[in-house]
Amino acid sequence: MGKKISTDKYTYRIEWSEEDGCHVARCLEFPSLAAHGAKIEDALREIDQVVAQSIKWLLEEGEPVPEPLGLKKFRGNLTLRVPAEKHRELAIRSAEEGVSVNQFILSKL
Repeated sequence: MGKKISTDKYTYRIEWSEEDGCHVARCLEFPSLAAHGAKIEDALREIDQVVAQSIKWLLEEGEPVPEPLGLKKFRGNLTLRVPAEKHRELAIRSAEEGVSVNQFILSKL
């Protein structure tokens, strides 16, 4: 029997799907994957198995395995491209509020 692949550091989301009549679980680091379950626990167990199989396949193929979001180190810098007219609007609105464009955008997040 092979080594257990750790999937417990990944980020999971579970939501109810009225259309499917069940819970749908997803792993944010593997956006193309989904699993269903009648109960939340069933959906989580299923997506965990799907993620483990996907990691196993990626390793066998020599492909990179996504790093869990919770383990990533973020710098705190975002590069954002906006049309020149939107940039002008942001500059004007931030000046009206007496703050920098960065502070204005941060306050809207």
